[in-house]
Amino acid sequence: MDRDLMTLMNVNSADHRARAAAGVGPWRVLVVDDSKAQRMMLTAALSRWGYAVDQAASGEEALLACQIGAFDIILSDWVMDGMSGLDLCSAFHALEQEGYTYFILLTSKSGKAEIAKGLEAGADDFLTKPVSPHELRARLRAGERIVGMHRELVQKNRLLGATLAELQRAQRIVDRDLIEARKLQQALVRDRYRDWGRGAATLFLHTSGPVGGDLAGFFELDACRVALYSLDVSGHGVASAMITARLAGYLSGADPDQNIALQRRPDGGFDALLPEEVAARFNRTLLQDLQVDQYFTMAYAQVDLCTGAVALVQAGHPYPRILRADGRIDRLGTGGLPIGLLSDAVHERVTAQLYPGDRLLLLTDGLTECPSPGGAELGDDGLDALISTNSRLGSAQLLDALIWDLATHLGSEDFPDDVSGLVFDYRG
Repeated sequence: MDRDLMTLMNVNSADHRARAAAGVGPWRVLVVDDSKAQRMMLTAALSRWGYAVDQAASGEEALLACQIGAFDIILSDWVMDGMSGLDLCSAFHALEQEGYTYFILLTSKSGKAEIAKGLEAGADDFLTKPVSPHELRARLRAGERIVGMHRELVQKNRLLGATLAELQRAQRIVDRDLIEARKLQQALVRDRYRDWGRGAATLFLHTSGPVGGDLAGFFELDACRVALYSLDVSGHGVASAMITARLAGYLSGADPDQNIALQRRPDGGFDALLPEEVAARFNRTLLQDLQVDQYFTMAYAQVDLCTGAVALVQAGHPYPRILRADGRIDRLGTGGLPIGLLSDAVHERVTAQLYPGDRLLLLTDGLTECPSPGGAELGDDGLDALISTNSRLGSAQLLDALIWDLATHLGSEDFPDDVSGLVFDYRG
């Protein structure tokens, strides 16, 4: 045994010297044995190895030491007077501990039943007496790895906790900003209804997130004509919402000089550009002036309140529709390219005629592309069916019914895309 302990004391302790060089304190070990000779020999060997060693002559003394200080490894004899090593192990794990301590039982018992008792009590490892120095060193190294990994995990968890707290703080700021952005975006559409006597426009805007990329609206071109539009900016979120806000400024009836559909005359008045000219100006503005990655689809229509004549362009937007007074539905347009994709894109003017009782609908693809639970999109035919089903309703009620029916088709009220549009009632 003495020769084994001498070997034990001479084992290389390079890892402990490395810890000291790195500014990390030595591993703390508590040696528990009611034999003073055994404690002294183990303590001498462990100290030579570079461990910081404390001693306890009994299980009770060891438990008190653990309540006062923290240890990385406990090396305890199993059989002791009073509290045994097994009882110490159970009592130790009952204490409130912040870190992890590797518990090794020294025992002459090697039966499966005894090992099972030790594991149930919380022991991490066992060493059979007489102690083999190399085996003890190997078990201590295993304990160091376990304790080290636990410390690293705790440190990473703390870092994750701090990072999560910072992310939550940032998220609260973003959420607060998004709420304000939503208020500002809703303010872009101040009037949801406008009555010109010979006709009236009703619009709705349902965003799928805090802010959206859809826009619908109207403004007067002159005493007899009104402009109606429905836009859908590509993508979702803040970037799309910012482009939408910019486009709302370009279609503002309150600022004719800013309005892209109007052109000032030398006498100070304004002329309304044709729908295809409006699309061309938008295309140049998006590609040359704004220079953004987003594009948008658009249906832009000019309606003569006196005659019911309609001139419009369809730029990648769902088909504009006329719901006739007798319930028939006419689709207008041939598709067209979205605004902001190609510099040489050409958009053709489409003309139609409204009669008293007819309604013009400009709707975004949030309706036609809305999927069912099985993944099938509503499509143009499905949208026509919903319009026909609710065709006897007033325009405001018609739009509400479309939203309800769309939610039924989806199986949820959480639409995957913005849903918006406009209905123009022509009275003549």
